[in-house]
Amino acid sequence: MALALVLIALVLSNRERLGLEKDIVWGVLRAVVQLVIVGYVLKSVFDLDNRWLTLLMVLFICVNAALNAKKHSRAIDKGFLIAFIAITLGTTLTLTILLLTGSIAFIPMQVIPISGMIAGNAMVAVGLCFTHLNQRVSDNRQRIEEMLSLGASPRRASAAIVRDSIRAALIPTVDAAKTVGLVSLPGMMSGLIFAGIDPVKAIKYQIMVTFMLLGTASLSTMIAGYMAIKRFFNLRAQLQQR
Repeated sequence: MALALVLIALVLSNRERLGLEKDIVWGVLRAVVQLVIVGYVLKSVFDLDNRWLTLLMVLFICVNAALNAKKHSRAIDKGFLIAFIAITLGTTLTLTILLLTGSIAFIPMQVIPISGMIAGNAMVAVGLCFTHLNQRVSDNRQRIEEMLSLGASPRRASAAIVRDSIRAALIPTVDAAKTVGLVSLPGMMSGLIFAGIDPVKAIKYQIMVTFMLLGTASLSTMIAGYMAIKRFFNLRAQLQQR
């Protein structure tokens, strides 16, 4: 029955000549296969309850998040490494705080899903940061070169661009925080309510998730932004030709 909704999307795409039919079919097939595989993998990991295996799963999540964020890096050299460092540091710090405060326990069924939410949100923010950096550097190339010619350092010449890129990358996360509960009931809260948990208790968990997503996105984008902007300049403090 739910698949009928996908068929509607296919019909509309074909009727409006959007050319998305292949992407929709491929996306649906990938989603089903990936989720089935992940379901069995997580069941095995939960049954084993091994700390090192749990950490390995968290690392796997961060690597895949970095690979997806890298797709938006375009002209940024070593985009994967920058994304991996930013996402991993953000995820690690947030997880550490949650564990030390007792918000979650170090067990696979809590650490892995939370890591997925954190890293996924950081992935989107870092990807947006890369996109905006590329666009803004391209649009302001002449201005940057003029500042460099007048003696400004690369950091000073690009400071406004980095700030604007970080700000733009955080807008979706900030907007989501503003409208949570009014426009949408996010996954964590909805899942707990579906499971029969008291809505008030579900809200407490969602507040925790909102805080951790904001914190991780902010930290990851700042790390990625300031690391990535350096890749636009050479060792002579000149803006590289792209």
